[in-house]
Order: sequence, then structure tokens, then C-alpha cells
Amino acid sequence: MFPLPLLGLLFISASGFEPPAEKKKEKESEEEPECHGGEKRKSKYDTIFTRGDLLEVPRTLFIHFGIYLGGDRVAHFIPDIMPVISSDQYRISQMVSNTRLLLGVLAKCGSVRVDSVEDFAYGADIRVNPMDKVLSHAVLKGEDVARRAEKLEGDVPYSLLWYNCEHFVMYCRYGTVMSFQTFQFCKTMRKLLLSQRVAKSAAVLALCWVLYLQAVSLCSVLLAVILPFLIWMAS
Repeated sequence: MFPLPLLGLLFISASGFEPPAEKKKEKESEEEPECHGGEKRKSKYDTIFTRGDLLEVPRTLFIHFGIYLGGDRVAHFIPDIMPVISSDQYRISQMVSNTRLLLGVLAKCGSVRVDSVEDFAYGADIRVNPMDKVLSHAVLKGEDVARRAEKLEGDVPYSLLWYNCEHFVMYCRYGTVMSFQTFQFCKTMRKLLLSQRVAKSAAVLALCWVLYLQAVSLCSVLLAVILPFLIWMAS
């Protein structure tokens, strides 16, 4: 794991604190208006999405997932360095920048947070994930899905491959922890690295390396043979 204090200093040097006046103004603007009788107004997204829906938005190299909670709120799991280096809840609640996200990936720390639909989308198009039609697992009721997501809100260890936003939503909606994106990535890497062509190339390179160093010993010969052999058998 990367040293967290060092990552914190890198982040703080790249960002600044906001004036208290701006904090107060933004806090007031974030307060949800109420109708007569104390009832909260329904969001326009409540007519598009249902509480418990699995939402997805495309990113450059992947798809980001979240659970719609109703009232313009989405619970999603995202890498974030801020909860580790600061206890300021206002700063933590602000939309996660690319710097915060990248440092969170490196430090393997993240958080399940609730953001507005627009902040969750980050300018991308939103759609309801069609996984219900192709997955064999039973779908939980929308209310149960939303409650699961709400209970998990907070700081959670993050792993780009083994526990990311897709693992989070899959658990909330289907009760299973899995990621199709991770599966496809591992499948692609296996085709690239664990192939017969790579095994042959590794054997040639190992032989050339041993001859170049003129270090023909039992260990070097075994290494030159075993590594290509393992790649060959795994291909």
C-alpha cells in the first residue's frame, strides 16, 4: 500500500480549502425544498427511475454503477483518498475529483457515498442496467436493495479488481459479490499473457539471457525452463 501521509500531502498541495462563506452558501443550496405539510418534493428522476434500480454510466475505460435511492439520490462505491486524510465532513461530501479518485485507487481506500444523480453521472448518460434479464440470480425487492445500499454507506477498503463499484451494486441487488468487468479484464489479460506465443518468446529470451550473462548454472537453467513451461501449460 502507498504511504497514506505522502498521498495526503500530494492531494492537499493540488487542492485548496474553500472559504467558509462558500461552504455556507453551498450547504444552503443543497438543502432539499419542502412542500406544504413538511413533505419533501419528489425529484424529476423519480418519474424515470424506481427506488432500488441499478444505474450505470459509461466512463472512458469502464462502466460506473450505482443504486437509485429516490429523491435524486444515488448510492455508489468510489475510490476516495479524502476520508483517510481529513475528518472535515464538508470536504468529504463534495463531489470526488479525479485527483481524489486516483489517489484512492493507489491507496486502496474508498467510500460508499450518496450523491445527486447529476454528480453520479458526471456529465455522462444514465441508463438502468439490464442485468436482471441475463443473470440467473433472483432480484431482491427494490426497497430491500435500497436499504442494503444505505446500510453500507461509509468508508470501505477499495480494490480496482476485487471489490469495486460493480461488486457493491451486485451485492445490493442480487446478494452476490461479482464483477463482469473484472472477469472480462482477467480473461483478456490471460489471452495476452498466458498464450503459447508468449511461452515460446519467454523460452527464447530466457535462453538468450543465460547465454549473454554466461551464467549457466542449475538455477538459471531451471528458471529458463520452468517459467516458459508454466506459461505453456497455463495457455
